[in-house]
Amino acid sequence: MGDSAAEHAADLDVHEVEDGLVIYDLATDRVHYLNETASLVFALCTGEHSDRRIAELIGQAWQLPHAPQDEVQACLAQLRGEGLIR
Repeated sequence: MGDSAAEHAADLDVHEVEDGLVIYDLATDRVHYLNETASLVFALCTGEHSDRRIAELIGQAWQLPHAPQDEVQACLAQLRGEGLIR
């Protein structure tokens, strides 16, 4: 798991909806829907938190006994793959 601090990509139009986020990527002309958990992961990508810290914060938010490192890493990889974070 990386210690780099993920941050949002440029040229994103982010809108909150009832159960997550809708993100329009102006650079690719694509729309992405993030569920509540993925939305929280995305929101924590401020450039201040490492991947490991994001997983810890997600674990605290959902009151889990252990930080969901693997699940958050998979989510971050997908967000990176879609170009939503860097």
